[in-house]
Amino acid sequence: MAKKIVAGNWKMNTLKEDAEKLASEVVNMAKDEVPSDVTLIMCTPFLHLAKVKSLTGSATNVFVGAQNCYEKANGAYTGEIAAPMLHSYGIDYVILGHSERREYFKESNAVLAAKVDIVLENDMLPIFCCGEVLDEREAGKQNEVVKNQLEESLFHLSADDFTKVVIAYEPVWAIGTGKTATSEQAQEMHAYIRGLVKEKYGEAVAAETSVLYGGSCKPSNAPELFACPDVDGGLIGGASLKSRDFIDIAKSY
Repeated sequence: MAKKIVAGNWKMNTLKEDAEKLASEVVNMAKDEVPSDVTLIMCTPFLHLAKVKSLTGSATNVFVGAQNCYEKANGAYTGEIAAPMLHSYGIDYVILGHSERREYFKESNAVLAAKVDIVLENDMLPIFCCGEVLDEREAGKQNEVVKNQLEESLFHLSADDFTKVVIAYEPVWAIGTGKTATSEQAQEMHAYIRGLVKEKYGEAVAAETSVLYGGSCKPSNAPELFACPDVDGGLIGGASLKSRDFIDIAKSY
């Protein structure tokens, strides 16, 4: 069975005090309200990682993730953060290939393949994002786009390494466009992704791969989305900045 995961992507939000308050609230509420078989992940800006990690304390199902890392282990790359640095602070997960990174920073599938490798080499788990933009969806190319992203960035991995990867599907066309992805559309793509994994790595690996939905998931639509057989949780944006909303999403199971 795939692990149930609710990951919060804080993006470039929260000041020091805000981050500490939010993380503390999530940890405390999770202990009382979130089932033990649901994994919570807070993916914070780099500056907050160490403090948020310390605030997770003895919580057994609350983890901390970074939002990105560089593809090299060290060197003269001013302003970048390396995977070994993140590992040294006990960071558990790293988001890779988010649609904003692809769009604003022109991250290619080849670069993301290198980032996946270095995250795994440093004993952290990648949350690999894939998905199509509006023009691609309207042209009926969504399957082709997602397949290409997975093949070029993930399918070089051994079956053992692939089992450590979490996939997050982002229907980029449904974020900030006024259009809405239905639970049927989410399930359709998630089933397609799981089918690709099955073709490459076999049924057992596909069944264990967590595929998260990353398209404006919130407390009001999480129960319907999480009820889909191939949706194993969510990569949460704005709602992860409100502890009550984040916890309510996690309770949607």
